[in-house]
Amino acid sequence: MTPLTLSMLALGLVLLVMAVEASVSRRNETALRGRGAVEPAVDVYRTMQWAYPASFVLMAIEGAIFGPAIGVPTIAGALLMVASKALKFWAIASLGDRWTFRVLVVPEPLVVRGPYAWIRHPNYVAVVGELVSMALLVGARVAGPVATVLFSLLIWRRIHVENRALRHLTCS
Repeated sequence: MTPLTLSMLALGLVLLVMAVEASVSRRNETALRGRGAVEPAVDVYRTMQWAYPASFVLMAIEGAIFGPAIGVPTIAGALLMVASKALKFWAIASLGDRWTFRVLVVPEPLVVRGPYAWIRHPNYVAVVGELVSMALLVGARVAGPVATVLFSLLIWRRIHVENRALRHLTCS
């Protein structure tokens, strides 16, 4: 398999799963808003909305042009992608209709089952894993680390927004 084929296949699969996740998110947003969910005014969602898919596109382009032949890093990337998606799907299943792309807070107890019993933000751990795995998978030696670091900064900001919103809810 050529680097071009591998990169386009990986990108296609990632974007397909992303589209399914977006559909689930929209459905859950509707349910949450119906239960009185509140969205914080200050969030990085608009930036994350384009930066996340753009990161994968840039890595796929770099991989298609400069990617090495399939080897150990490719296999490691594929395995890490599977593990990252498994963690993300576990987090989604644990949150149920409370999982969305947006920060929407409802006056309900925090979820502490599934991966949330061990990690405060498993979905974000999975997202960083997805970025690292794509970089390994397609051999994106420049775009991969840059995208991962920059998107991790957005996640860091998002966690602060989310934690503040959750604290406000529990203090009300």
